[in-house]
Amino acid sequence: MKGPYFEEIEHTADQALRVRGTDFKELLHNAALGMLELTGAIPRSGPSRDREIEVQAPDREGLLVTWLEELLFSMETRGVTYTKFELHITGDTHLVAKVQETPIAAITRHIKAVTYHDLEIEKIVDGLETTVVFDV
Repeated sequence: MKGPYFEEIEHTADQALRVRGTDFKELLHNAALGMLELTGAIPRSGPSRDREIEVQAPDREGLLVTWLEELLFSMETRGVTYTKFELHITGDTHLVAKVQETPIAAITRHIKAVTYHDLEIEKIVDGLETTVVFDV
């Protein structure tokens, strides 16, 4: 699949990303990278650490939202950002991610929540695509 793998798109009141991936795993990975770029998260020098994140949801759209919300929650409550992701998905409803966390120096654009607004993962010629809307 040729890039861009995610791009910010105009949305009336919130922020939105169009995300693409050759498969569901890559779509989730690219959505996380896009969201981190959207926040403008700036890592602080310091030790990074590996962590495992496990989430599940009743469907693919729910798993996407739950995954991104988990990352946002950790950014806000634990003061970390992410530099690496290794994702393992079971049945489109269960995700185990090995991530590398780094202390965060600043976030230039805060995201309050990941929404389900018009969220639909669609099959395209060379993979999957969706638009994720963020409440800011």
